[in-house]
Amino acid sequence: MKVIVPVKRVVDYNVKVRVKPDNTGVDLSNVKMSVNPFCEIGIEEAVRLKEAGVAEEVIAVSVGSTACQEQLRTCLALGADRAVLVETDVDAQPLGIARALVAVQEREQAGMVIFGKQSIDGDNSQTGQMFAALTGMPQATFASEVTVADGKAQVLREIDGGMQTLSVTLPAVVTTDLRLNEPRYASLPNIMKAKKKPLDVLTPEELGVDLSPTVEVLKVEAPAERAAGIKVESVEQLVDKLKNEAKVIS
Repeated sequence: MKVIVPVKRVVDYNVKVRVKPDNTGVDLSNVKMSVNPFCEIGIEEAVRLKEAGVAEEVIAVSVGSTACQEQLRTCLALGADRAVLVETDVDAQPLGIARALVAVQEREQAGMVIFGKQSIDGDNSQTGQMFAALTGMPQATFASEVTVADGKAQVLREIDGGMQTLSVTLPAVVTTDLRLNEPRYASLPNIMKAKKKPLDVLTPEELGVDLSPTVEVLKVEAPAERAAGIKVESVEQLVDKLKNEAKVIS
């Protein structure tokens, strides 16, 4: 069974994000970029399935600029067997990315596609679900445990009321939750080996996919700075401020 893991290049989670002076987007100049943390969890789960003898091949796929090759090489160092980059300079959005991944899936015929549940930049949590809808594959989102046997995947997921267990027939789509696993670190020997692993570059035109954005970003602003807190002398003063300044009570 092949396992495809879509991965996204994002601003490293340790970096404090800055907005461009003209408010057209996030300033990415001289900023450290990394594999989206939830996608890393997806790679780790796919590699564990291979180590358990369930999967035969792990394929990391990214949609984006040439710079995404750096993150794909990281995935190869973490245990993926090969990588595919759908190269485009268009700022691809979830629907366009899902369409590109559908085209890759049609070529690869993977038995499971493991997405990170969301990216830490857009926080949309859409691509996996859109991909499942476009392919007609069953989906199990926000997985905290995955077991594969007898042509089915059993997925444990957290819901508001507790835990839910789903059984989906393969091929299927799974999106990872934070508690699914803890990704390993890439060792130096594996980093060196990753340089020799295959990384195929495709174009949207080759796949017959249109990545044109369907949503226009009008303005990006940093959140308002929080005002400093104050101490009140009495309960009456607290109630007065909650009522007349914060206006959270009437």
